[in-house]
Amino acid sequence: MTANQLTATTPAPPASQSRTLRPLLLRLHFYAGVLIGPFLLIAAFTGLLYVFTPQLERVVHSQELFVTPAGAPQPLSQQITAAKAALPGATLVRVRPGATETDSTQIIFSRADLAPSHWLTAYVDPYTAQVRGTLETYGSSQATPIRTWLDELHRSLHLGDIGRLYSELAASWLWLVVLGGLILWWQRQRARRRRLLLVDRKLRGRRGLLSWHAVLGTWIALPLLFLSVTGLTWSEYGGESIAALRKALSWQTPTLSTSLSEHSAHGSHQQPTGTPGPDIGPDRVLATARQSGLDGPVEITLPAGAGKAYLVKQIKGSWPQKQDAMAVDPATAQPLETLRFQDFPLGAKLARWGIDGHMGVLFGLPNQLLLAAVCLTLITMILLGYRMWWHRRPTRDRFALGRPFPRGGWRAVHPVALAGLAVAAVLVMWQLPVFGVSLLGFLAVDLVLAWRARRRRALVVGGEELMRK
Repeated sequence: MTANQLTATTPAPPASQSRTLRPLLLRLHFYAGVLIGPFLLIAAFTGLLYVFTPQLERVVHSQELFVTPAGAPQPLSQQITAAKAALPGATLVRVRPGATETDSTQIIFSRADLAPSHWLTAYVDPYTAQVRGTLETYGSSQATPIRTWLDELHRSLHLGDIGRLYSELAASWLWLVVLGGLILWWQRQRARRRRLLLVDRKLRGRRGLLSWHAVLGTWIALPLLFLSVTGLTWSEYGGESIAALRKALSWQTPTLSTSLSEHSAHGSHQQPTGTPGPDIGPDRVLATARQSGLDGPVEITLPAGAGKAYLVKQIKGSWPQKQDAMAVDPATAQPLETLRFQDFPLGAKLARWGIDGHMGVLFGLPNQLLLAAVCLTLITMILLGYRMWWHRRPTRDRFALGRPFPRGGWRAVHPVALAGLAVAAVLVMWQLPVFGVSLLGFLAVDLVLAWRARRRRALVVGGEELMRK
């Protein structure tokens, strides 16, 4: 390699590209694609595996989940008694009556040896009050073991908190990769707008790969942005920033108090609180909730102690969602307070819709099919991207990362725009720490490669001078 070739690795941006973001975006898109691509690939593949877990768990755990209707259902109190006998030493927490006549009743317990958000669930035949089986379940969705395993695979690769960094890294960069790619493709095709959404089948080689890569990315851009934002809400560090923002905007999900003293202060409870009192039981509580309009699948949370009320919540996640909740007096079965989903702040509704849409339950099978198509398309795009990199790979320097756009692209950006980008980058890095640390890592890698190129160039130039002497 000659000195002229080495010097050509870092030319100034051409005049035709002055005052444009394109050189900077090209270099950033390249690094993000090469270095973040593997994490996105894993997230897309594990997400694809998770998409159809509702159908999978119905097959794997059909014994526990489903029953054969036979007469009238037994009282919930009798079903709870059977579940307690099957799980001695566990503490009863909640009850989910079967949503349909073929669903078992889920009676949920806590136990000291379980991990956070993990429960022991007894599945009871509502017609015979016999326990059909017990499983360790997870989260508010009552995920069965098969769904829990795939969920943990997608979220953390079963590596705990350290593993969660992989999915947060993917979600933190996905939105930037998508937006950057859209801008680059729009600029490239601005003279041929009809080619923005159509693959040019006449192109071959790297240009043909680029056409497929960009067009596919354009078609799934909105779903990818949606998955990036909603994925960050579950992340360890970025999720804290999103939670703080929702709190500042008063967009938190409202909750009902189960304290009888608070309701008594509003005149809705006349019984003394703080000491054990009569308990009318879950059957009458369920009847009260049904009479008050809480239809569909519900979950009944039992009083956590003296002075506490029952809490009944709708748990229908598919559209149209039913997420109303009601506090019920354990002594009189009278409604104390009702919280309607229609009264939620907009931010809380968006969060609920976003979570259920990300999990594939908001619109049922169409939601699942869309997510599966997006995952497969993203996997294809990533593989096409690496194939393009292979076309441009260095043939003499096995340590180089392909041929990224030359350094110095930031000099082509207008100073005012550059200052704005710098401020925006700092704000994003502050709110998304994993993104910030990885971006600084990219810059460090780029600086090391630049130093290495300058050092080699100096050695080559020095060697040529010695040869001339």
